[in-house]
Amino acid sequence: MLRSCAARPRTLSALRAARGGAPRPARDPGPARRSFSTEKVIHKDRSLPNPSWSKDLRLLFDQFMKKCEDGSWKHLPSSECKVPQRIHSFKTYFLDSKPVKEDQLSQARPFTRSYEVGQGFEYAMFYNEDEKRTVCLFQGGPYLEGPPGFLHGGALATMIDTTLGVCTISCMGLFMTANLNINFKSPIPLCSVVVISSQLDKVEGRKVFVSCNVRSVDEKTLHSDATGLFIKLDPEKSLT
Repeated sequence: MLRSCAARPRTLSALRAARGGAPRPARDPGPARRSFSTEKVIHKDRSLPNPSWSKDLRLLFDQFMKKCEDGSWKHLPSSECKVPQRIHSFKTYFLDSKPVKEDQLSQARPFTRSYEVGQGFEYAMFYNEDEKRTVCLFQGGPYLEGPPGFLHGGALATMIDTTLGVCTISCMGLFMTANLNINFKSPIPLCSVVVISSQLDKVEGRKVFVSCNVRSVDEKTLHSDATGLFIKLDPEKSLT
């Protein structure tokens, strides 16, 4: 079938030559054109297993995906690109914020997804609505080194803030971090896997209090614990 399809253009060209017309030169198709007005943008889910994931991370991921089957837990997708609608809705809360140039905005991406696969933040999150809990399975890559052979404290703080933030947003809607208090207990070996377990503790008006702990896969080592205060965004009040 492939041979007959390939032979057809050559036959048509030969017929034109026999009729006295020169064969039409092959056209260079050039780069494929894209219709940005109608094309649907596909955001790749970075929270799914890839070759850089360790055995421990894959095992934990499979265990939580199993928990999702009865609906008690939900896997939260994570992309390296921001959804335009979310950007617009978020910016409405900053009444006097300066507009960001489109070329700058097009290059923006979530900090935790800005590294090459396997080199920075590798993680997957799961949310339990009934318990108001979020669990993050996190593996810190070699670009996140602090002390030789160990994860940088700032990288862990980033994941703690992200996990607490996702827990708050999943429970209550759009919020921003107002305070983050972290106790570092034990260093985390680079490229190892830890479990960040967070929960919503209390709500007072626009204030939401959350907490978490960071433990080793076998749960024997407490690497860190933290508390956070998040403030609900109000479109009538500027944060800047």
